[in-house]
Amino acid sequence: MAGRLRDVPQEWAVTATATPFVGAKTSVRTDDVVMPDGSVSGRDYQVHPGSVAVLALDEENRVLVLSQYRHPVRHKLWEIPAGLLDVPGENPLHAAERELYEEAHVKAADWRVLADVYTTPGGCDEAVRVFLARGLSEATGARFEVAHEEADMEIARVPLPDLVRGVLAGDLHNNCLAVGVLSLSAALAGDGLEALRPADAPWPARPFH
Repeated sequence: MAGRLRDVPQEWAVTATATPFVGAKTSVRTDDVVMPDGSVSGRDYQVHPGSVAVLALDEENRVLVLSQYRHPVRHKLWEIPAGLLDVPGENPLHAAERELYEEAHVKAADWRVLADVYTTPGGCDEAVRVFLARGLSEATGARFEVAHEEADMEIARVPLPDLVRGVLAGDLHNNCLAVGVLSLSAALAGDGLEALRPADAPWPARPFH
């Protein structure tokens, strides 16, 4: 197919919908969806507020990563700072700045958008915006008080090529980390970081003020 590929917004008709489970942050919805042949088929999926993730790159080309236990997969994963869009319509950049501060006590002077992804579109409507943050420095003020899984969190700064090798070797599995480091590597090998979208670029999946 010639030209630039783009995902296309589309919404098939829904004849009935139900929400059999509502949790603290997410819920499960069941929709009866009209298929192209006219039949109706049920689709169960998780309804998610959306997330942001931050690939924080320092002057030595190292990426700030965190190791955190994730119970559903029974692994302690190396990840990049990330968190939920807790407030509907919240500016994702503000959420990303908050997560970088809370999880690593770091601030950044330069922000760009690396990638926008749907994490598991076959079973969840979660959308994630992955930011590139540069010009890192220690944040001022008191450190955020962590709890639960975050209380056991490790923090490290790892050279970008090491993380790329870890993803390709199957040693690192977190989706935001993989998307972030591979996108950054592609940007560096391609049009450069200045060609990345600005931090306030539109995000149709999660419109913001």
